[in-house]
Amino acid sequence: MNHLFRPALRRAAVLALTLALAVWLALPGLAAYPMPVETTYPDESVYLFDLDTGKTILEQNADQPRYVASLTKMMTALLYLESGLDLQQAVTVPASLTQEFTDIQNANGSTIGLRIGETVRRIDLLYGVIVASGNDAASAVASDASGGDLTAFVARMNQRAAELGCTDTTFSCVHGLYDYGNVSTARDLAKIAAACYAQPQYMEIAQTASYTLPATNLHTAEREIRTTNLMLDPEYPYYRNYIRGMKTGFTTLAGRCFVTFAEQNGHTYGLVVLGSDLDNIYRECAELLDWVFATFGDRQLVDTETMLATVPLTQCRSTPQVELYAAGPVTGYGHPDDEVTFTFDLPESIRATVAEGQVVGAATVWLDGYEAGTVDLVTHREYVSDFTTDGIATLLLLPALLGILLVLALFTVLTGGGPGLFRRRRRRVRRR
Repeated sequence: MNHLFRPALRRAAVLALTLALAVWLALPGLAAYPMPVETTYPDESVYLFDLDTGKTILEQNADQPRYVASLTKMMTALLYLESGLDLQQAVTVPASLTQEFTDIQNANGSTIGLRIGETVRRIDLLYGVIVASGNDAASAVASDASGGDLTAFVARMNQRAAELGCTDTTFSCVHGLYDYGNVSTARDLAKIAAACYAQPQYMEIAQTASYTLPATNLHTAEREIRTTNLMLDPEYPYYRNYIRGMKTGFTTLAGRCFVTFAEQNGHTYGLVVLGSDLDNIYRECAELLDWVFATFGDRQLVDTETMLATVPLTQCRSTPQVELYAAGPVTGYGHPDDEVTFTFDLPESIRATVAEGQVVGAATVWLDGYEAGTVDLVTHREYVSDFTTDGIATLLLLPALLGILLVLALFTVLTGGGPGLFRRRRRRVRRR
């Protein structure tokens, strides 16, 4: 049975595709920063990206199609993991791989010493692919997952690459030992690597420095395989404890190739370097990753004392607008030169009275075009309505107005009302 095309697996692939596309199809096309390191060869391909945001950090010849050697095995291992096959189950290396194994041997390809008719657990084959970069293990994996049809497996590799958003990738073999027709780009490989990173089993294997293959029916003794990733070796000059996998590759035409992830202080970066040499590739990777961790960091983007926005104020003649401030600080992770911008969710106007500390709207904070957070906008003082101030002023004026009315009344009595009173009194005297 061809395990690659079972309906349940196709549904799983669609789900994985949806998750992958959400991140990788949104990758910016241009690098944000100049290259801080000069590569040994100007035509090397470099692609450094922030896995958490999908942001491009550095790129050099990132869209140039190149031979990618054993980086091909990332896709082979990914499909094996996505197949849903029981990794603890043992399988037998079929006779149909006889010519394939001969071709690998004639091309001086690396192997883990598999033999036709050998019964091996699937998990051990997967360690052979990722840790030791065994071409024979990759062929056995592909044969197992495709019912012995390597051509169908290669077709599925190309289909999966397209699903992940790769636009310049063509696989022609399952291991990358044969260069011609087997090409990709640094940007495309970053997308495939991200899909591998999302597979916990892949990352567990990719982090393994050495692994013991159990004895089999054709190998009576255990065998140890060691990683081809020198940056995982504490004795190596360019060892870094932040390195997480991922895969190495080499052929004469491809040069030295390396894909890795690096995690430190809660931040994860992916790096692809193609076309270097053994003396320099790990140095270049170490320098690039050291630079990104040393340069990028958390910084305060918004404080609570800087006015961020205003809103027109009605029913308040003394103040035409309300000043708004962040309710709390906002921090973000990025380059020191990254620009901070804002988008606001505010009413067209607000009517007094407005209390001190009242929430009037919100601001979304962006760092170099990537969302850093959202914060409420509040006032720092009270804005009183004209109705209130006019009412208070009226109350304060009432005593004065009453006093004036009393004075006027008294004045009227003394001046206007007096002669009439005297006249009435004189009339009463005459009647006597």
